[in-house]
Amino acid sequence: MVKLPKSIDDTAALLARADYVAERSLATALFLALKMERPLFLEGEAGVGKTEIAKVLASTLERRLVRLQCYEGLDISSAVYEWNYPRQMIEIRLAEASGKVHEASGQAARKKLSQDIFSEQFLIKRPLLQALETSGGAAPVLLIDELDRTDEPFEAYLLEVLSDFQVSIPELGTIKADKPPIVIITSNRTREIHDAVKRRCLYHWVDYPDAMRELNILRRKAPGAAERLSQEIVAFVQRLRKMDLFKLPGVAETIDWTKALMALDKLTLDPDTVNDTLGALLKYQDDISRVRGSEAARLLAEVRADVATA
Repeated sequence: MVKLPKSIDDTAALLARADYVAERSLATALFLALKMERPLFLEGEAGVGKTEIAKVLASTLERRLVRLQCYEGLDISSAVYEWNYPRQMIEIRLAEASGKVHEASGQAARKKLSQDIFSEQFLIKRPLLQALETSGGAAPVLLIDELDRTDEPFEAYLLEVLSDFQVSIPELGTIKADKPPIVIITSNRTREIHDAVKRRCLYHWVDYPDAMRELNILRRKAPGAAERLSQEIVAFVQRLRKMDLFKLPGVAETIDWTKALMALDKLTLDPDTVNDTLGALLKYQDDISRVRGSEAARLLAEVRADVATA
């Protein structure tokens, strides 16, 4: 088991070992969350690297990653636990067949059977309950991904988990973590998350990277790309993010576009290639239509001028 980082610099180095290029403010927030054993709430646009942080932590700290992917209608049975009803019914039928349960056996036998079928062996543990279990002496990394997709009642249920790292099961009682998991919560801000959840977390807004950091990211994530191509891609994407598009490209799209251009054996950008591969960068037809053609040519001319003078 890898020890937790002892400083902000150690935290940045930990992320860098997994090729995650973090700004110092993010490394600071993450270090404090680890030091204070508090959940870290990461908010930002899709594709800026929020989910990746949890994956990197699990990898570099050599801990189990437990992921709860949120969606509309997520409930306790999918997120926390449910009883294995088919197995319980089989157990009841076997008890009846063996004569352990009949009218003569009385209330005590039926109570005993009820206790047996509501024991841990019939419990199906979902991500939140799994995250309370320590494996190999180390608590896991719990990723609660895209919390903004869930409903408000589920947020209310999360309060007990985030405050005391425990889950209440009526038939078994309260299950509490021996060691609190490392909790990363992400939100794309499609709606506001309740203040009660945020108060239990440290908060950090993950923004789009500046040109220098995005170029460093490409050098790590797409090391085979020609340097000039990487520079032109970053300059082009940085300009796109200043446009009034329906969905601005994230870092994930920048990496995808770079890998697509590498697959085409491109060393630099050209107008035809940009027009033909915009689908790797932009995900809405209205945005593609707006950029394709004369606008792409204009942006590319600016990019070439900047890269030539850099």
